[in-house]
Amino acid sequence: MAVLGAGTPAPEFSLARASGGSFTRADLEGATTVLVFYPFAFSPVCTDQFNVYEEVVDELAAKGATLYGVSCDATDSQTAFREKLGVSIEQLSDFEPKGATCEAFGVLHPGGFPQRALVVVGPDAVVKWSYEAPSPGDLPGVNLIFDGLEHV
Repeated sequence: MAVLGAGTPAPEFSLARASGGSFTRADLEGATTVLVFYPFAFSPVCTDQFNVYEEVVDELAAKGATLYGVSCDATDSQTAFREKLGVSIEQLSDFEPKGATCEAFGVLHPGGFPQRALVVVGPDAVVKWSYEAPSPGDLPGVNLIFDGLEHV
């Protein structure tokens, strides 16, 4: 299965927030959202990815976009990862049921973790642009996010 393409309505899903609430399809409505699917908290490439993305969070917000990290790590692991990096990008957990949201978005790696991918969802909860890295070890440059936002 490939990452959902432009024009596809976002599927129904539920991801756990560190605050204890849920992030669902309804949270996509009325906002431009960038879902950053990544394999594992604390891995070297994921660490680099969020450090780079944090540098442009304000520029992305000025374009009306909010980034969210999505992995199958538990919320406690994601919170520790975020705090260790000192990043503001909220992390959303696809831990239970493990990988269900990643599968719905077409990014669940056969190994049971998210493939590294970017999905831009418009205020109408429809995918406007998406990108899947050739391998989990490839870091998608932040320029790709800005390119993707041109489609909103």
